[in-house]
Amino acid sequence: MKTLLPSGWQRPKGYANGISARGRTILTAGVVGWNSDGVFASGIAGQFRQLLLNILAILAEDEAGPEHVVRMTWYIVSRDDYVANLGEIGAIYRELMGRNFPAMAVVQVAGLVEPEALIEIETTAMVPD
Repeated sequence: MKTLLPSGWQRPKGYANGISARGRTILTAGVVGWNSDGVFASGIAGQFRQLLLNILAILAEDEAGPEHVVRMTWYIVSRDDYVANLGEIGAIYRELMGRNFPAMAVVQVAGLVEPEALIEIETTAMVPD
């Protein structure tokens, strides 16, 4: 995996502008912050922790881990809630994902299919050949 940073560009904080990778591709659906019983964690940070655990469990099914994630698209229902909890979200990210900073986009949406969901993330991982 190679992080793509054009010459002269300032290094982004917490994500990459682009990633080049080769290998086996693993794609997740939009994953939300509920447990195996379909019960949502409390608050955006709690849901974020649970959904990262869910993503890592999905990746582990094909022998992949957080170091293989090359792209994440985050869907949030409230930018204000996201920004207010960014410190805790960042700490949870670093705890579970380590120092892997894939290409990312965060998009505010009017709502998610699951009414209790505050955040949903799609992930692409590449496991080297």
